[in-house]
Amino acid sequence: MWALSAAEWQALTLSLQVAAISVVCNLPLAVALAYALTRRFMGRGLLDAVVHLPLVLPPVAVGYLLLVLFGARGPIGHWLQAKLGLELVFTRAGAALATAVMTLPLMIRAMRVSLEHLDPGLEQAARTLGAGPWDRFFSVTLPLMLPGILAGAITAFAAGLGEFGAVITFVSNIPGQTRTLPLALYTALQMPDGDAAAARLAGLSIGLGIAGLVLAEYLSRRVARRLGR
Repeated sequence: MWALSAAEWQALTLSLQVAAISVVCNLPLAVALAYALTRRFMGRGLLDAVVHLPLVLPPVAVGYLLLVLFGARGPIGHWLQAKLGLELVFTRAGAALATAVMTLPLMIRAMRVSLEHLDPGLEQAARTLGAGPWDRFFSVTLPLMLPGILAGAITAFAAGLGEFGAVITFVSNIPGQTRTLPLALYTALQMPDGDAAAARLAGLSIGLGIAGLVLAEYLSRRVARRLGR
C-alpha cells in the first residue's frame, strides 16, 4: 500500500526539481529585496506590500496574473517566446516560476528578520575602516545574513513542494511535465479507487514538510552559533 507507483515517483521527482529551481532562481532576488527592505527610502512601504502580496492573494489569483503576463499573448510571455523561444505556460519552467513567485516572500521574511537583528555598529565600523558599500555587504552583512538565508531557502523549498493553486492555474496538470506532488494528490482524490494513492501522497507531503521545517530551524541555529549570535 505504501510503495509509490512509477507515476507517483515521477511526481515526487518533478516536485523536487521545481522547488529546487525556484529556490536557486529566487535566492539573489530575495537577498537584494531583504536588504533593501531594511533600509529607509521613499516607496519602501509600497515595495514591501508588492513583495508580500502572494501571501495574502488566493494562489489561483496569482496563477491567473502569471497567465495574463506570461501567457502566449501576455506582454512578457509573447516577448520571451518571440525573442528567446521560451514558453512558460504548460511547462516545467512555468511550474518553477509559479512556485518561485509564491515562495519568494517566505525567503525574504526569513532574511529580513536576520538582517534586523544585526548590530548596525558592525557596518559602521567597516565604513570607518574604509570599506565601500559592496565591500561592507559581502564581507560583513552577507555572512551575518547566512542563518536567515539558509532558513528562508529551506522553508521556501519545503513550501514549494506543496504549491498547488498557482501551479495548476498557470501550467495545468500534465503528467510528467507539470503534475507535481500536490497535483498528483489532487488527481488521486478525483479517482474512484484513489484512496490508497492519496493517503501515500498526503503522508509523503506531510513528512517532507516537517523535515524541511526541522532542517531549516536546525541549520539556522547551528550557523548562528558559529557566528556567535
